Amino acid sequence: MPLDTQKNQPLPARYYLTAKQIFTEQQVLEHAYVLIEQGQIAAIEQSPSTDLPVLDLGDNSVLPGFLDLHIHGREGCDIMDAKRESIETISRSLAKHGVVGFLGTTVTSTWQNTLDAFRCVGEAYHQQPSGAQVLGAYNEGLFFTKDHKGAHDEQYFLPLTKDNIDAIIDAAQGSLKVVALAPELENSEHIIPYLKSKGIRTMLGHTSANYQQTCDALHAGACGGVHVFNGMKGIHHRDPGCAGAVLLEQDAYVEVIADGIHLHPAILQLIYRLKGAEKMGLISDCIVAGGLNDGQYRLGMLDVFVNEGIARTDTGSLAGSTLTLEQAVANLIKLADIPALDAVHTASLRPAEFLGIDDQLGSIKVGKRACFAIVDDNYDVQATLIDGQVVYGAATLSVSEPA
Repeated sequence: MPLDTQKNQPLPARYYLTAKQIFTEQQVLEHAYVLIEQGQIAAIEQSPSTDLPVLDLGDNSVLPGFLDLHIHGREGCDIMDAKRESIETISRSLAKHGVVGFLGTTVTSTWQNTLDAFRCVGEAYHQQPSGAQVLGAYNEGLFFTKDHKGAHDEQYFLPLTKDNIDAIIDAAQGSLKVVALAPELENSEHIIPYLKSKGIRTMLGHTSANYQQTCDALHAGACGGVHVFNGMKGIHHRDPGCAGAVLLEQDAYVEVIADGIHLHPAILQLIYRLKGAEKMGLISDCIVAGGLNDGQYRLGMLDVFVNEGIARTDTGSLAGSTLTLEQAVANLIKLADIPALDAVHTASLRPAEFLGIDDQLGSIKVGKRACFAIVDDNYDVQATLIDGQVVYGAATLSVSEPA
């Protein structure tokens, strides 16, 4: 029974999937079979125990679908466009790269544009696009300090007040999952616990906070560091800074941009040694230029210039990336010598745990949703499945009927 992925021919409700390697939650299995029933993982077996069709992926590997919890845009579209069609384009583009879910991430802009963007993400959260699913909204903007502003226009920064936070929560229609802020801002000691009471995670970034200020914020309920080492005070032997605090605090989660530009390979290894795979989550921080040629683009209210895939503002600050998560996983393995299963989990299971959805997503385990990234030996994505169905296929796949 041939499946033409270009025509969106559905896979059966019950079938087996097999490949050279299956990256399960605990280990990498060789030539195992995953039983899919009604979009869920029903069993993981060494050989089929039931007479069902088989989707044989040959020499490819089956990984848990990636979760990109910090992404601004791709292929000419931006979350700040505040348009349904932009989210659809981003969703389809991410599916090409093994991503099954993402947080639509804002950037500092006008107040009205910000609220419009959150309304649009909120609508997509309740009425999903056709590719990678919208897992919620991430506020990266407005509540930062100028010394580490990066690609955020400081003239639009706002006071960190409950009224401003509540307006964002209302606009997002239940989709707001993460708020990034600088902990040295006035009122942060009240806003961080307030966000926690609403089930919203606080991440610390674009900040001049020192080590103690960061520790205080973490103890008040903040969860970790935004793209660690970038947009914050780094480690000095007389001032461990924000980076030192989030790396040393046992329960703090750190976002990692593993593009070989934002972080030196030795720093990737340092982060892994301090945090293990348990509190280290890959992000793309991808902007509108992702998937497009070098050139001039916009990120929020600023012009961004992309040269050899590296995005910078006119002052030379890095401005997000053009990274994809399958590239990031490969970089952890190749540049930082991180074990393959741990590297894969930093793009899947760890983000799922951070969001509290690891009972459904993030690993290949019985009872979870059948969401997979199919990759070759170079970690290039060949297909992406969500709930057992193909949302992206680089080539025609075929399901063999039982003999």
